[in-house]
Amino acid sequence: MFLTIKNIPKVSWSSKKPMNLKPKISTFLFLCFGLTLFGLGEGLLIVSFTGASPWTVLAEGISLNVDFSIGTITFFISLGVLFLWLFLNQKPGIGTLLNALIVAVMIDVSIALIATPQNYISQLFLAFFAVLTVGLGSGFYLVANLGPGPRDGLMTGIQRKTNFPIAAIRAFLEITVVSIGWYLGGTVGIGTLLFAFGIGPAVALGLFFVGKIFSKT
Repeated sequence: MFLTIKNIPKVSWSSKKPMNLKPKISTFLFLCFGLTLFGLGEGLLIVSFTGASPWTVLAEGISLNVDFSIGTITFFISLGVLFLWLFLNQKPGIGTLLNALIVAVMIDVSIALIATPQNYISQLFLAFFAVLTVGLGSGFYLVANLGPGPRDGLMTGIQRKTNFPIAAIRAFLEITVVSIGWYLGGTVGIGTLLFAFGIGPAVALGLFFVGKIFSKT
């Protein structure tokens, strides 16, 4: 059952270590493919116009209480999360850097090329599809093992410390973040809640899918 998955699967194209600066071409391509899907999903959630992701809600909530923009707050949140890595023995890699670059580009591309559906039901369907896309993208880029993004690194680091299922860890993080953001005044929509409660199972499903499709056995 994918909801009980606790470890990142290892397949033939997985890097043996996150700090690998010269990965196999296949590993690098799957990393980029996963991050592209990840960014597309994030962009689709914004396009759906049903609510921002939990971490954006947190950034918005903090920005309403201090004199900084949401973008600036998002940057400082990322730094804070990376600082927590020190206590989780989490290691960065080229995937950590490419995460910020590729995801940002794909969000802009999605917003520029994809129109918001006029029908509300279609908007909700797009938000649901966005969460699944982020989950699948996470599966590919995490299995590449070239370093996670700040939030995913926090997830995998806590998982190793607690041995709880990845789905439960990610859901706990997202629900906690959106709750704090909402308390501080951030805007929460149906898409936000769908992401907060759905991204944990979606990431676990993505990992399970990639692990099964590219199984070494």
